[in-house]
Amino acid sequence: MPLALSSYFVVEALHIMAVVIAFGLPLAYPLLVPYARSAHPRAMPAVHDFQHRLNQRVTAPGTVLIFLFGAYLASKADLWGEVWVIVPLIILVAIGGIGGAILDPLTHKLAESATRDVSRSDAPGAVQFSPEYEALYQRYMRVEILLGVLVLVAIFFMAARPFA
Repeated sequence: MPLALSSYFVVEALHIMAVVIAFGLPLAYPLLVPYARSAHPRAMPAVHDFQHRLNQRVTAPGTVLIFLFGAYLASKADLWGEVWVIVPLIILVAIGGIGGAILDPLTHKLAESATRDVSRSDAPGAVQFSPEYEALYQRYMRVEILLGVLVLVAIFFMAARPFA
């Protein structure tokens, strides 16, 4: 029996892969970053630099791919009027906007602030983070948790298809 792959199912698989690649690790940040901060505070400049680079080189391009693959799927199956397509599309646009306008510059500032704070710390292992870093960190955590919730809501709409 020949193996038949339709373009729709290939693009659907690519769409899912793009979601996992773009948002998989950022979904874990609200657990990973506080752990790194408490267990390895001197690593925070590298952690935030990594986040900043991942946002620019993986998450942002992945978000574009998610949109392109999703647009193909919605067009091919004429699904643009479906609530379970519209809501995740609005969420994706919000994630892209929040990521680019808020999270990207925030992780860059966190990396810079953590670098200054670590370089000022005398005791090995211990770091006294500045009020600037603390304020940035609290804002970062709120934004990251919000984005994670938005990703999960979008996944729910795509998988459960409410109002279909």
